[in-house]
Formats: sequence, structure tokens, C-alpha cells
Amino acid sequence: MNSRPQAAGTSADDADLAGRTVVVTGAGRGIGLAVTEAFLAAGARLVAGSRERTEALDEHVKRGAELTVVEVDLATPGGPAALVAEAVALHGGVDVLVNNVGAVRPRTDGFLGVTDEDWEWTFTVNLMAAVRATRAALPHLLATGDGRVVTVSSVNARLPDPLVIDYGAAKAALTNFCKALSKEVGPRGVRVNTIGPGPVETALWQGAGGVADTVGRSRGVDPREVARGAAGQSVTGRFTRPSEVADLVVYLAGPRAANITGADFVIDGGLVESL
Repeated sequence: MNSRPQAAGTSADDADLAGRTVVVTGAGRGIGLAVTEAFLAAGARLVAGSRERTEALDEHVKRGAELTVVEVDLATPGGPAALVAEAVALHGGVDVLVNNVGAVRPRTDGFLGVTDEDWEWTFTVNLMAAVRATRAALPHLLATGDGRVVTVSSVNARLPDPLVIDYGAAKAALTNFCKALSKEVGPRGVRVNTIGPGPVETALWQGAGGVADTVGRSRGVDPREVARGAAGQSVTGRFTRPSEVADLVVYLAGPRAANITGADFVIDGGLVESL
């Protein structure tokens, strides 16, 4: 690990992450935006991949944040590698990769309504984007001797739900992929961990065309009732906040998690009942 002096008033995590190059996929909004902001607060250099620029990201750029926004379609075969290449061109390498990009389409018509094209789209966005980004970043992460990969998976990796049957399968594959990779690269200085959020207060769940909206329209129910019902399944009775997921991402990328690899951290308010 590179030695960096710790300034007065900063945490050990902040001191370790200051000046590190962090690549975040799906950074324009929701969890990805919260993760980007959390790393910026820790003094890291961010390369944020987003299909389109967002007002929130541009506002940080205007304020002089050490943030580069790369407009890229991460669902294309070459998109993830192009994002990593931009980070390497700008900063000479990559210290941390956060695989965050993902999407879900509730299958309100049941399994028989899910086409091959639907399955391919779901696995491309939720699995292959992370596989491709990791493949592109790994040589640079290995070169540091202290690389970190944090992947945002889903509680549905371990909580099968017919409403998101293809999404759950893709996230289960994603979590398995990261666990297997951790065994290969751990002895070479790269830590790989996953996070499995339950419902999060983002547009993916609560926005127009999101899960609550789609399910509500299919059932003739107010989307707000759908969201309240989902939140009520958690012990805490609420959705997870994007900032709470971001805090966990930063922790796993920091020095306090130096001996944690191959782990999957569920942050779901107690939704999953099994151990």
C-alpha cells in the first residue's frame, strides 16, 4: 500500500482514499451518484461512467471536484473497457472499481412473458457490464498491489422473486462471479466484495417507470401503496437510503476492511429472514 500522511481531522479511510483513482459505473443518479459523492468527500479522484451526463454530476464538476464524467453505454461490449481506458489515460491507473450499473424490469406477465431478448438484456446490464469492467480494470488493480473491487449486487441474489425472475438470476450470477474472482486475485493483493441492497430510495424503485409504478399500473394500485408494502416487509419498515449503501462501499474500499474479501454484505433492513 502506498504510504499517505493522515491530515488532522480526517479519518483513516479518508487518508487512505485521498488521491486514489476510483471508477464508478452507473454514476449518474441513485446509488451510483451517492457512491461518487462519498468518494469525492474522501478526497478520491473519480471517473464516473454514465449513459448521459446528469445535472448532479455536472454540478460537482462546476464546483471544481476532481471528477471526470464519461458518457458511455455500459451495456455495449466495449463500453466498460472504454470507461476504464479513460481513467488510465487521465490518471495512469485504477485503484478502486465500483461496479454499480444495473437495471430491473418487473415481469408482471409472469415467466412465460420473459423472452430470450429480455433475458439477454437483463444479463448484459446486470452481469456482463461488471464482468467487462472488471476484466478491463484488473491488470491495473493488480499493478497497485492493493486494488479493490466493490460490486453492487442485490438482495434478490439470495431472495428469489418471480416478479424479477431474470434480474434475480443475473444478480445471483454476479455475486457468484465476484466470490470466485476473490479467490483468484486475493493472494495477489486485490480485494473483491459485493453488497446486496434491498429496496433503495431511488428512481429504479420509486420513479416513473420504476418498480412501484410498473407493478402498481399492472395491478390497478397506487404506486405509493406498492412502495409502502415493500418497505413494510423490512424489519425497519423503510427503504435503504442511497447514502447508506455508499457508506458501505467506501468502507469496503478503505483500510478498515483490509482483510475482508469474497464477502457479500446485505443491507436490506432485515428483509431477508434466513441466515
